Amino acid sequence: MRYITIAIVGSMIFLLSCHKAQVPTAEVNVAQVKEITLDPNSSAWDPVSLHVSKLILQDLVEPRLMEPSTSEVQVKAMTDGNQIAVRLEWMDESQSDLPGPRHFIDGCALQLPAKIDVNVPAPQMGETGKTVEISYWRADWQAIVEGRADTINSLYPNATVDHYPAEAKSLENNPQAQNEAAARYAPARSLGNRREGPREQPVEDLIAEGPSTLSPAPNAVSKGKGIRTSNGWAVVITRPIPAGFSAAVPSQIAFAVWEGSHTEVGARKMRTGWVPLILK
Repeated sequence: MRYITIAIVGSMIFLLSCHKAQVPTAEVNVAQVKEITLDPNSSAWDPVSLHVSKLILQDLVEPRLMEPSTSEVQVKAMTDGNQIAVRLEWMDESQSDLPGPRHFIDGCALQLPAKIDVNVPAPQMGETGKTVEISYWRADWQAIVEGRADTINSLYPNATVDHYPAEAKSLENNPQAQNEAAARYAPARSLGNRREGPREQPVEDLIAEGPSTLSPAPNAVSKGKGIRTSNGWAVVITRPIPAGFSAAVPSQIAFAVWEGSHTEVGARKMRTGWVPLILK
């Protein structure tokens, strides 16, 4: 029996040495790769260092979140020298991706200082004169990008719609007139509002200089892809690498998560402070 026990213990030690668990790092280490990936399930993420960020309440500005929900987000990052890809994964038993009355949407975001400086902006959306850049992913946008119809009837099957102006019977044989009518009755699109559908990316770019200053970024530069996992979400967001970021010049990054089933929206979210972002 003694020899059997020794053999079993020896086998366990051998297996553990071959399959070491990833020890989370205190910072987000960015791996240098030849090609980044937008796929959360890609094996390219396997060797990348793992950082686990503990999430805290957003209880500083209204509307505050006073009850904890998501406890942590697991983070990995890689760069090809031009773009940085950040993978976020967190637990969320419910899938909240349908808009509607009293519906709230699952989402996540990453935040970077617009300028690398030893005096970083306040992590709570930056501060006056110290802009932060935000890439924001939403589960409903992901569903639309993947083909779910973004119409009244797709969201409310029992709704009755007479017709939209561009679908008037008198325009059936005139595609040009249909396009003109669609533009005429879509003021948000005509004004360049990037939130107006149909969406091409499940991510939007924002900037801020403190709470209540959130606004669209000058350019849409981020891309993203989110998938449901067995117990939550895994999302990859890509964006240009921060200007001046190098192995000798680190930066900072922060994260936020919204749990729709917990009625989280806008400022009501779980978030982190700044986490060192280091190129390895």
